[in-house]
Amino acid sequence: MANLVSVERASLALGTTRILDGISLGVSSDTRVGVVGRNGGGKTTLLRVLAGLQPVDEGRVTMVGTLTIGMLTQVDTLDPEATIRKAVLGDLPEHVWAGDPRIRDILDGLLGGIDAPDVGGLEAIVGPLSGGERRRLALAGLLAADPDLLLLDEPTNHLDVEGVAWLAEHLATRRTRPGTAVVAVTHDRWFLDEVATTTWEVVDGGVSSYEGGYAAYVLAKAERDRVAEVTEERRSNLLRKELAWLRRGAQARSTKPKFRIDAAYELIGDEPAPRDEVSLVRFATTRLGKDVVDLVDATVSFGDRRLLDRVTWRLAPGDRIGIVGVNGSGKSTLMRAIYGDLPLSAGKRKVGKTVSMAYLTQEVRELEKFADSRVIEAIEDVKQFTRLGDKDVSASQLAKRLGFSGGRQQTRVSDLSGGERRRLQFLRLLMAEPNVLILDEPTNDLDIETLTSMEDVLDGWAGTLLVVSHDRYLLERMCDRQVAMLGDGGVRDLPGGVEQYLDLRRAARASSATSSASAGSAGSGGSRAASSPAASTGPSAAELREAKKDLNRLDRLLTKLSAQEDKIHLEMAAKAADHTVVLRLNDKLRSIVDEREALELEWLAVAEIIG
Repeated sequence: MANLVSVERASLALGTTRILDGISLGVSSDTRVGVVGRNGGGKTTLLRVLAGLQPVDEGRVTMVGTLTIGMLTQVDTLDPEATIRKAVLGDLPEHVWAGDPRIRDILDGLLGGIDAPDVGGLEAIVGPLSGGERRRLALAGLLAADPDLLLLDEPTNHLDVEGVAWLAEHLATRRTRPGTAVVAVTHDRWFLDEVATTTWEVVDGGVSSYEGGYAAYVLAKAERDRVAEVTEERRSNLLRKELAWLRRGAQARSTKPKFRIDAAYELIGDEPAPRDEVSLVRFATTRLGKDVVDLVDATVSFGDRRLLDRVTWRLAPGDRIGIVGVNGSGKSTLMRAIYGDLPLSAGKRKVGKTVSMAYLTQEVRELEKFADSRVIEAIEDVKQFTRLGDKDVSASQLAKRLGFSGGRQQTRVSDLSGGERRRLQFLRLLMAEPNVLILDEPTNDLDIETLTSMEDVLDGWAGTLLVVSHDRYLLERMCDRQVAMLGDGGVRDLPGGVEQYLDLRRAARASSATSSASAGSAGSGGSRAASSPAASTGPSAAELREAKKDLNRLDRLLTKLSAQEDKIHLEMAAKAADHTVVLRLNDKLRSIVDEREALELEWLAVAEIIG
């Protein structure tokens, strides 16, 4: 594979900070690179160097002569007077983009309700749109233009779980024109696993390359540490714990890396589970009592719209719940109703006597009064010591665990970056020792290293946890259960997790499309579908995409059932002398076999659609 861009011995200093220090790397055609590293470590600068927007002090950057480059930045550059059509499609004639299934897929996947007829459709003006909507327009415009090299700086920002899943699938399977490449800076670890074929880590002016996505990156780092014969202190750091969780809870992600996985796993042979659920619930029950927060027939209305419609939900001590849903479905409304700062239109809210709640909102205005204070002073304003798990932890120790080193603790709050302010906000909440913690999009502005540190802290925190997030990895990592808000005013349990939520959304869209098609057919006498040439050409592109997704889902379920079968066979062999146990295991095995056979029939039906 030829390099589209080559960087040779490049160095770059901004002010007194050396951002890049003699790095050499290349972006090959047909590759997808994920870029990780600490905030302020040089990830965005590296993208600008690859785009030719940032000259280097030493070394050189060369590009293929005919290379086209598109870059998504974190700065809004859209013309507020332009229409949505102009911002996304430029001067492309309608018959061209309307006849291109790739572009139509982009419009459907990213614009959603932005171009809906009731808000002006494609002729609506960009200016009144929100920051998140404008960013989605910029991303849609880049994907529609389809440059050879696509440079994306935090592309999942302002996308919900469904949008992130769509973008990952588009980059990995739909954008398949030969000779192209993608380089994406992101803190979304699930997105990295789905998209990246290579991961770059930017740290201390250098760039280390790892084959594969996030799970492979973690495994490879562990293997490199093992080969280098690192000390036990280094071996027992957060990387080790993260690797342990990846092995236990996300096996589908560790997809055949080409290094020695078994050797890396030796690092975590005696690593305990991330959370002792029994002791966690016991501690939370002792502290909270039996009652936490109950919503009974809770209704919240704004005008004619009901965001919550007679919702009954009882939070238990030690619950760790992730909430997903489309924008505007009522997630923040539910959080505020539980917290108590949004009055109910009808119904009751009951709070346990010992409940102490903390709410991490998406705003950081609460830090404005500490603008002239130092970081450690803002933390100690709450408390100088707190209890974390079974240990007393000082404000300074907790700050260090979340990335504020000794020197950084003396920085003025007004000089902190957005990610650092978010960390400080989180720290202040923890210092207050709440036993119910509500987190609204906690991953905003945080890099992966800080996210893993935050998750590590919360692993040892006993209490009831509610998390609203578009970060699928974080939801699966921190929460034991997920629920969905689908915009109908209710709260739906998701035994199948985020994947079940995406299935529900796909089914809703398919049902809506079928209803629209039926209405159109009825309006024209019902003859158009039968006479259309497309009616006999087989499944549409959308149907093929859905079939491929179903096939992947069924493959995962069949793999899981196969593992369960193997486990039961081993148990039956070990307990062969105990007739009662063997009979019980045999009944369990029959149930699994029946389920597997049903899934295999479904798999065959879906495979026939794909051909």
